[in-house]
Amino acid sequence: MGFAQDSNEIISGKIQEKDEHGQLKALIGASVYWSGTTLGTSTDVSGEFSIARTEQTNSLIVSFVGYGNDTINVTKSNHLEILLNRSVDLGVVEVVHRTRSTEISTMDPIKIENIGKKELLKAACCNLSESFETNPSVDVSFTDAVTGTKQIQMLGLSGPYIQITRENMPYVRGISSIYGLTYIPGPWISSIQLNKGMGSVTNGYESIAGQINVELRKPEIDDKLYLTTYTNEKGRVEANVVFNQALSKQLGSGILLHASANPLKHDFNGDGFLDHTINQNFIGINRWKFAGDDGFRIQLGVEGVISSHVGGQSIFEPLTDEGSTNIWGMGLDLKRVQGWAKFGKVYEDRPWKSVGLQLSASNDNQKSYFGTNRYDARESTLYANLIYQSIFKTTDQNIRIGASAFDDKYDEVLNDTSFTREELTVGAFAEYTYLNKEKFTAVLGVRTDYHNLYGLIFTPRIHLRYKIGEKNVIRASAGRGLRSANIISENKGILASSRTIVIQGDGDNTPYGLQPEIAQNYGLNYTRQFTIDYRDGFFTIDLYKTNFENQIILDLDQDAQKAVFYNLDGLSYAHNIQLQLDYEIVNRLDMRIAYRYNEVKATYNGELLLKPLIASHRSFINLGYETRKYWKFDYTLNWIGQKRIPSTALNPVEYQVAKWSPDYLLMNAQITKTWKEKFEVYLGGENLLNFKQEDPIIASEAPFSPYFDASLVWGPIFGRTMYLGLRYTVK
Repeated sequence: MGFAQDSNEIISGKIQEKDEHGQLKALIGASVYWSGTTLGTSTDVSGEFSIARTEQTNSLIVSFVGYGNDTINVTKSNHLEILLNRSVDLGVVEVVHRTRSTEISTMDPIKIENIGKKELLKAACCNLSESFETNPSVDVSFTDAVTGTKQIQMLGLSGPYIQITRENMPYVRGISSIYGLTYIPGPWISSIQLNKGMGSVTNGYESIAGQINVELRKPEIDDKLYLTTYTNEKGRVEANVVFNQALSKQLGSGILLHASANPLKHDFNGDGFLDHTINQNFIGINRWKFAGDDGFRIQLGVEGVISSHVGGQSIFEPLTDEGSTNIWGMGLDLKRVQGWAKFGKVYEDRPWKSVGLQLSASNDNQKSYFGTNRYDARESTLYANLIYQSIFKTTDQNIRIGASAFDDKYDEVLNDTSFTREELTVGAFAEYTYLNKEKFTAVLGVRTDYHNLYGLIFTPRIHLRYKIGEKNVIRASAGRGLRSANIISENKGILASSRTIVIQGDGDNTPYGLQPEIAQNYGLNYTRQFTIDYRDGFFTIDLYKTNFENQIILDLDQDAQKAVFYNLDGLSYAHNIQLQLDYEIVNRLDMRIAYRYNEVKATYNGELLLKPLIASHRSFINLGYETRKYWKFDYTLNWIGQKRIPSTALNPVEYQVAKWSPDYLLMNAQITKTWKEKFEVYLGGENLLNFKQEDPIIASEAPFSPYFDASLVWGPIFGRTMYLGLRYTVK
């Protein structure tokens, strides 16, 4: 939708020509770029393209060797249908640019990685938590050895520190900060926008490590029908349906359905516990989009999620053994209902001016037990965000102002203890953007919010961009973020242990008696575009530093039988350095290599230590090759360095583990074959070297002893997994 809140709006279209019989034919490899910028892309095998809108111009130029250029004034976000006329009759058509699976704009003051469909198809990507296997900026790990739930990390900080939005509206947060990643099936995703560090104040004050925005397949521009299936050797099966219908030129509707299950029991390491849960999941969305001729836009949608999991000892039967002190089992039931609406007005005679209103309401309900631990939680959320966007004197100066409100109601029960609270936040923000002849851009943002428990929250943020020549871009950012920690739901893995949970709060009228988490983040990155042997590439260096004013510390070191939460008393910081090189080695063979160093430390009981279960070093290589006959080959190799393991020195010798994990390699690969741009078969393997963490559960033979612990997971708990999938598309 082309109004203010869509700061990452994607413009899509199709470019065609008429053949000698007058039939329309897709143009493959046509160049599409914004006039006066270096932000561009090219069409795929279907003639389709998508490109992020820039605030600098509305003029989109389309070119193809042997054809006349076309310039389109893009004021609407409707799907563009472009017909190029042949200007010269050439015997050979030359492709002048290949679409990259991940694009980084040199124009945006914030370094945003736009991860497209092509990147997402390199791996199975069953849900959002599994969509970053080919991205070196995001780590994926397990929360525990019982549920097999995956979580993500960025800048050495866990998922709750990352602001995750769906189409620029808050989505994965609160009690769903871990499991909410599974609510977005991979085949539903059209693109992902990822940026490290501080984001725009428009999206709120909660971002600390970065922002991830997910765009779903659009009813007005995406394929009419998209079907996928997936199965692996462990018995997991999955099916997805995306059905889009253009009911008129103005009205479109989409239905997205997901069903998956894992009905088989596996205990390959012989510890008496299932390697994964027995589960079934159903997710559905119905959405509507209306675009009026007067610039008025409406989006409406509703979503429902039902997910159930059973795990624990392989002999556990939930109907008879739930709550037993003889057989250890776990159960998890998740339900979510959400409705949302977007209203906007675009002034077509003044395309730089727009106003938009976002509204959403959701209810999350979790019921779970882990052995004798029981945890139930409910969260109800209301959200509103009003944004006005215009220019200040000239188009070189843009302003964005608005106001937002959150109402979060929490009701949690952990065993015999209840935690009930309501967090009400209202605030206003302003953001000013200055552009000087495409060389320099500055974004100055500030927001002020009032929180009923924390009082006044002040959030300043700044982003700077400077372009050196045509190929070099330097960006810098700084800002402040604050978040309210949900300490139990965000650390649910500790419930899969016999640890006693101790909360050392100060008794204030704050969540759990603890203070909010507050941090400053500073970032500096350099991007260099280059061309070698007619093939393009880019090199990036990222430097980020996060300093916490306050952080909720989960201390697993001071006592192996306790999990202690308390406010930070001392230093806590995360330093991150990443080097990345992307280049097309030979025709149609893309390479991405990266190295990252994390130094993440916090003060535990008076001692500054590395945060546990976080690797300081990671190296990465991804290779992707496409033939001219619709074959695709993708290969990814990760080297993950050592991780510190919380101390178990107070345990008996037989229940002690090493202080450090070993380093290890993870190898994934996939082969895809396409027929007539409609039907695809993909075959792949994860963890092909079959590396596993041996004995991930401490005292697995005595799950009701004080030494039982399934939360100290530092590596893969599944071995090699082969999978097979199908994709079918109706344009």
